[in-house]
Amino acid sequence: MPAVVRGGRRQNSNQPAKRGSAPKSRGGGRAPRNAQATPGKMAALGRLDLSPRAVVVAIAIAAGVLLLAGVLATGARAERIGASIGRGVDGMTAGLGLKLEKVFIEGESPEATRAIQQAVQLSADQPMTAIDLDAVRRRVEAIGWVKSARIVRLLPNTLIVHVIEHDRLAVWQTGGVNQVHDSHGQVIAGAEAGRYPNLPLVVGKGAEQAASEVLPLIAQRPRLQSRVEALVRVDERRWDLRLKDGSLIQLPAANQEAALIQLDALDQRERLLELGFARIDLRTPEEVAVRPSAGEA
Repeated sequence: MPAVVRGGRRQNSNQPAKRGSAPKSRGGGRAPRNAQATPGKMAALGRLDLSPRAVVVAIAIAAGVLLLAGVLATGARAERIGASIGRGVDGMTAGLGLKLEKVFIEGESPEATRAIQQAVQLSADQPMTAIDLDAVRRRVEAIGWVKSARIVRLLPNTLIVHVIEHDRLAVWQTGGVNQVHDSHGQVIAGAEAGRYPNLPLVVGKGAEQAASEVLPLIAQRPRLQSRVEALVRVDERRWDLRLKDGSLIQLPAANQEAALIQLDALDQRERLLELGFARIDLRTPEEVAVRPSAGEA
């Protein structure tokens, strides 16, 4: 392997050095040996690390020193300097083509789409780096339809808004007003009850909070569910089921599922839901009281 000498020529280590007579000086003596070709300071420069990594570090240090000097010179107005630098970066990224061109909304219902579009509040061609994702998320989550939102910046030019909306459990009627609420009893602002004719109707104070307990039990019994017109909350303790034919089923305050199992057994034996009745009282666990419809035996 050839040896490399900094600042000199390559020399093969296997070849002996050429000998020759040194030139004589005018005075008859030998001439002095050759002086060092590079001065001391220039030799030190030759030994500096000029690798790309070292250059980047040096530039970063220099930039930091300049920024600190600017802050000190302007009375520590760092916010203005930071904003100016940010605008410069945004301008550079926009110049590179990193500008907003597309916004995709995922997971929204048709009635919520327009409200979400208005909440995004972004304009075309603005720099992608200037978009505050947290601010967009907060605006979208402020919509009554939306339970949570996630905003994704997809370079070079796309923003994705993924939303999860509140589930629609029932229509709650109170004070003559119908409102849609979710399984947690939260009223969904902006949801029009008329759009959901297939949702069950719950009536009375506290009905929106307790509906999530009884409605799954009703849904497990299709014969009963198809006949229920409304669930009425009584004294914020228990439910009355009002059927479409005007009949009434009174459930107990506790052990609602056990009472409905009793009703299932009675219906299977007597086909009671088909024959009709005025009222079935299931409030007492030990007995079931049935009042026939007018004119029935």
